Amino acid sequence: MVATSPPEAPFNLGAFLISDGPANFLLGWTAGFVDTAAFISLFGLFTAHVTGNIALAGSSFVSSDEGSTVTRLLMIPAFMLTVACTSLLARFARYKGWPVFAVLLTAEAIALAVFLVVGSVLSYSLLVDVQEELILPIGLAGVVAMAIQNALMKEAKGVFKSYIPTTVMTGNTTQLTIDLVELGLGKLFPAAGISPEDVEAALERIERVLPTIVGFGLGGFAAAYFVLLSEEFRSLIFPLIVVIILAIAAYTQHKPATSAAESISTGLVNQPKP
Repeated sequence: MVATSPPEAPFNLGAFLISDGPANFLLGWTAGFVDTAAFISLFGLFTAHVTGNIALAGSSFVSSDEGSTVTRLLMIPAFMLTVACTSLLARFARYKGWPVFAVLLTAEAIALAVFLVVGSVLSYSLLVDVQEELILPIGLAGVVAMAIQNALMKEAKGVFKSYIPTTVMTGNTTQLTIDLVELGLGKLFPAAGISPEDVEAALERIERVLPTIVGFGLGGFAAAYFVLLSEEFRSLIFPLIVVIILAIAAYTQHKPATSAAESISTGLVNQPKP
């Protein structure tokens, strides 16, 4: 008898897209695009993270720019409230048995669509004059979208091997540098006492962190090109499409698991009685 190997599973695009590397790259690209587009169009407002807005609020306060200070400070409670709501949504989805990753991606897609519409409608007046009363609603819409993505990476338990931020690159760059040092010492200087297991762990972390950093950088460059080229918010359609594709992929990967469970249950029920 000749032993035959089991047939190779066909390529699954949905499973590939929501796996660690591609998903981190695409979400990093999305955050880089949105953050850069908002920073350029909204005169130095960050949507993807809180740190920059705190620093800029301090700078505006020293410059006696009351409107800019208030606008940037309001982004912080808006960010926190959105993260809280996203966390509650994730818990509700788990309670209902819904695919949490897909649900939160859908919420982010809706928020990005709102950001696109609000920005497209109100941004034309900003081309003429800096008006904080217009920057505020546009900025809030963008912060809501990116706050959902920040919370998504924490709440999507079981989708990724470990938590990797896709909206802030400081920690990722730090981790990448540390892992590169550990990998280099382990490979080039065995006397350094770094075990093969630690080297493999460092390499595995690099393979997951690097796509996020590269994606964020490419997203930022893309946003700078398209926003400066068009001088409007319509280019946000690109990150919106990316998130919609990821949401569809996440939903499709949830269905086979449900169908498989139903098939097993049906098979047990239909088994002939002894």
